[in-house]
Amino acid sequence: MARVVVGGLSMLRNLLRPATAPIRRWVMTAFPKPPSGGIDYEHPVGDPGLFGPNSVTWRIHNDFCGMLAGGLCALYLQTLHPRALAGVWDHSNFREDLVGRLRRTTTFVGGTTYAPTHEARAMIERVRTIHAQVRGVDEAGVPYTADDPDLLTWVHVSEMSSFLAGFRAYGPMEVPPAAADAYFNETRRIAEALGARDVPGSVAALDDYVRSVIPTLAYTERTRVVLEVLADLDLPVPLAGLSRDIFLHAGAYLLPPWASELLRRSPADHIKGRVAARTLRGMAPLFRAALTDGVATRSCHRVGVDRGLLTTWPAR
Repeated sequence: MARVVVGGLSMLRNLLRPATAPIRRWVMTAFPKPPSGGIDYEHPVGDPGLFGPNSVTWRIHNDFCGMLAGGLCALYLQTLHPRALAGVWDHSNFREDLVGRLRRTTTFVGGTTYAPTHEARAMIERVRTIHAQVRGVDEAGVPYTADDPDLLTWVHVSEMSSFLAGFRAYGPMEVPPAAADAYFNETRRIAEALGARDVPGSVAALDDYVRSVIPTLAYTERTRVVLEVLADLDLPVPLAGLSRDIFLHAGAYLLPPWASELLRRSPADHIKGRVAARTLRGMAPLFRAALTDGVATRSCHRVGVDRGLLTTWPAR
């Protein structure tokens, strides 16, 4: 029976190869591995990292479509926070390399999720060192520092809530309420290690937090400029005939209604979002078939579990 199953999977992979091969090439081009000095996700054997294979986080962060669309959604949200936006405005080259910023976020999230413990902690310390040097005043003249605990909480919430929304929209399985709560409870340890405080650890706590922050958010001239840069994001598409901004619109589709309103999204924008979301949902299984040897798979090898474990929720 096992031979039949293995043979069937091999045949399925062969049938899908004409569609999955360009997807794999695109992902490796858009998000290349470091030329040297990259993290060894397969050693030391047995090291579970900061979360481990029984975490909800390993499952949600294993879905490429949900994570990329969620990351873009988080960028939209962060344009609404004057001090978070000021840090990007003053201390990055976002106009020339917004894709690079997205790649760096992807590397940090992937590393702190799956890397061996010492590597994950080293990444956190490097980011803390960088944050300590980032300071200035926002558009209204209000001082900010990147290691401000409240600012760190906002950035974390905008990212994790968007990743969860991405998995719910484009991932392979429904997210039960207990898994959603566990996800926020697990991932807040990264924000706290970076210096955040009062980080929500459940869906209810996150909803309360967001309601408290909304009055401080605003669409400013800097928001408008960054959104224009974001609209021109150069992410080539993996298959012919697709709009190059499918992920951008699929990410905007994840925005909560209050954020869409603040961002002044038009009826035409909403239509583009719905079309992109349907398209990406249809393509997501091809991405999963194409991306079978990433950091999650290698981390499963490190701790001695089958990667199929990540296709079901952990027992609670």
